[in-house]
Amino acid sequence: MSVLDRVLLLALRGRDAEVMAQVLTREGHDCHVCADVDALAGELETGAGVALITEESLLADRSRLADWLAAQPAWSDFPFILLATKRAGRRPRDAQIVLEQMGNVVVLERPIHGETLVSAVTSALRGRRRQYEARRLLDDLTSAEDRLTQLNASLETRIAQRTSELSLANNRLTEEVGERERAQAALVQAQKMEAVGQLTGGIAHDFNNLLTVIFGNLELIQRRTTDERTAKLAGYARQAADRAARLTHQLLAFSRSQRLNLQPVDLNALIEGMSDMLARTIGPQITIEMAPAEDQPWAMADENQLELAILNLAINARDAMPDGGTLRISTRSETADDAALAAGDYGVVTVSDTGTGIPPSLIDKVFDPFFTTKPVGKGTGLGLSQVFGIARQSAGTVRIDSAEGRGARIEIWLPLTDPVAPAPELAAPRVVHVGNERERVLVIDDDDGVRQFIVDGLEESGFAVIASANGADGLTALRETTPDLIIVDYAMPGMNGVEVVTEARRHRPSLPIILATGYADMDAVHAVIDPGRVLRKPFRIDELNAAVRAALAEREAA
Repeated sequence: MSVLDRVLLLALRGRDAEVMAQVLTREGHDCHVCADVDALAGELETGAGVALITEESLLADRSRLADWLAAQPAWSDFPFILLATKRAGRRPRDAQIVLEQMGNVVVLERPIHGETLVSAVTSALRGRRRQYEARRLLDDLTSAEDRLTQLNASLETRIAQRTSELSLANNRLTEEVGERERAQAALVQAQKMEAVGQLTGGIAHDFNNLLTVIFGNLELIQRRTTDERTAKLAGYARQAADRAARLTHQLLAFSRSQRLNLQPVDLNALIEGMSDMLARTIGPQITIEMAPAEDQPWAMADENQLELAILNLAINARDAMPDGGTLRISTRSETADDAALAAGDYGVVTVSDTGTGIPPSLIDKVFDPFFTTKPVGKGTGLGLSQVFGIARQSAGTVRIDSAEGRGARIEIWLPLTDPVAPAPELAAPRVVHVGNERERVLVIDDDDGVRQFIVDGLEESGFAVIASANGADGLTALRETTPDLIIVDYAMPGMNGVEVVTEARRHRPSLPIILATGYADMDAVHAVIDPGRVLRKPFRIDELNAAVRAALAEREAA
């Protein structure tokens, strides 16, 4: 039992305390008999549910009991049962004062029945428990009030903190939305560039076939005519065809369909070697400054294509400075700090000018194919797109920084590589004999004009030629005849050039083969044929003869 169930008994006369204890104990109450008033006060300090006192027991000194009663907390009103002697009339004043001091007192006059005594004790204990329940509720209310006070005190701080958190979350969300929009715009731009690249690659393929026919027939006209005027007109036409061929190369470079010949390039030597050409191209009204880097950067690039890219940038800079200005070309080494580049070191070629600059609204369009701010007839719109294509094919990138009225600065980033030693001088090439009737060449090309040009060019050089318009017919001719060499086009209906080469190798493993193409999947081509045996369209008769003679000479040497 808890201390709240204890019943304190104070009866100093006879066996009263013993009798009351027996009665209450039988009913399950925990009784404690006190020897005097001070002992009662001590037990009250320990804890109890009710005190049962005989009236005459309070005649002793009650000061300690009075102190305990005065010290009760506000919620406590300890119950007393006072067993008084039956008397007539009112109690004396002293007895009344005692009752007032004790406070919560139930007076039972003796003699008293046992059930009455037990009922009074049980009722008093129930009341005492309710006091403790009230105390618990009061403590809970006080605690809740304290917590509420603390919450109110910290509410403003928490509101400010939560507002700050919401602001940070909103900022992050805004940044993520911006990044998503930029990524989506970049994806759309990449898809657009890819689609235009495929289109330009296809156009370049057909254009190369046309140029091959034009070049070849103009060259045959020049070789066979004795009329000076006719030869001169053919020369003019060849000059125009040369310009068309350069345009085709630009298209292929942009569409990334033309494989670059990536080799270590000394960037300083490259820009310094272009000084004279740039001076003649740009003109005397513009000052050209060369600023090669002291650390001599070498980068992986196609030297010819990189020269063409720098020349295109220089021409654009010249056009942006109609009244003169300064063109500066510099090199340096940098470490990649851009997500568009793989981690590592890069060689950077920078072309900057003091011209009119580029308006902000056009910055994002300058690398688009066929986009140009020049008048009609003054530009193809492929210059910067070609620069972009060359840089991307070289595992690099292009950066542009410009403001209207403050010139432009364009950087070509290319992967750095180790310098290479100068190549030793090669011996003069061995003179190879001109073809004769014993040397047969099988020509396979689906374009009638290209096929006829190759046939005419080879026959003029003394070769016997067998011509086929597709891969299946060419393989049939291979089985029925014994050619010394095959020249096959790449893009053909039915079987492409790679498939023809693969099948031809099964029948004649050692037969030399030249693959002619202006647009091809070069990974597939190089998987079946040596890169030195690829003849790029458009080609001239001399280039055709040189490739044929080299292939035949290699076979004879083997």
